Amino acid sequence: MPVISHPHGFTEDSLYVDLRPIVGQGLFLKCEGFNFAGSIKLKAAAEMVDSAERDGVLLPGSIIVESSSGNLGVALSMIAASKGYRFLCVTDSRCSPTTRRLMEALGAQVHVIDEADPAGGLVQARIDFVRALCASDDRYVWLNQYSNPGNVRAHYRTTAPAIAREFPRLSVVFIGAGTTGTLMGCARYFRTWHPLVRVVAVDSVGSVTFGGPPGRRMIPGLGMGVRPPLLDEAYVDDVVLVEEADTIRACWRLARAGYLFGGSTGTVVSGAVRWLARHGSGREIAVAIAPDLGERYLETVYHNDWVEARYGPDALAATPDETRPERVGAGLPSSA
Repeated sequence: MPVISHPHGFTEDSLYVDLRPIVGQGLFLKCEGFNFAGSIKLKAAAEMVDSAERDGVLLPGSIIVESSSGNLGVALSMIAASKGYRFLCVTDSRCSPTTRRLMEALGAQVHVIDEADPAGGLVQARIDFVRALCASDDRYVWLNQYSNPGNVRAHYRTTAPAIAREFPRLSVVFIGAGTTGTLMGCARYFRTWHPLVRVVAVDSVGSVTFGGPPGRRMIPGLGMGVRPPLLDEAYVDDVVLVEEADTIRACWRLARAGYLFGGSTGTVVSGAVRWLARHGSGREIAVAIAPDLGERYLETVYHNDWVEARYGPDALAATPDETRPERVGAGLPSSA
């Protein structure tokens, strides 16, 4: 029986869903939402806070500040409450009302950015606000998930080894690309210890991470308006870009089978199913990472009016992902 003394002392790291009966492809989904923060971001948050404390950056009286679309903000809210720090989350209008209220319930202050930077979008506008805040008051400590090595280290030490232990004959792993902390931590681990494993990054159409043109993105979690400093494309074998309408379809498809997952998971599953349909032999051992669960998306991804207003009624059509238009790269984009 686990007994913990702080909320970040527990995480379920060994739960997988066999998706073959749902998606028709051999794919195991690693569920990362079963902890008190509700997402994989707890790992990065704990590693970054612990490192800042060890390095003497976080001191009594410090105020943690971070730019987040939601899940990291919740994880840091929880850790800050446990450790006695104040926390300010700088988010934007895409963050769901449920997530904002959750952070506030944990004692965090939430600042919402509504106006995007002309070049770097809402993420750059959030970063600019954080930088200005830190320059104005030295009590603020920015952990900076976008370039903090702890964001990568957390997954090199935990997520990737956990997958390797459960699937010693793993062929391919599908990982969503946001800050690319999870992607780089896992990719570096597999390149070092299991070099035959293919690492496929899954990103949203409209993200500039892998050199694509910027575009509208309404679902938080994956995708960036600026290139992630942590990214090293040399560790990535392939990239799949997923339309947000296909993210919606994948989420609803899983929900109709009884699994309520978050938007990032819908993107990763949609990309993985399409990649396997076109490039797989049917004999692969394939794992995809599900960053969170779906309760925080009830007012967005799982709300008919919200979906239809942004993507049209076709987004709710029960169309198998593998029949959607081709958006799988045959290797990295030429700009890589």
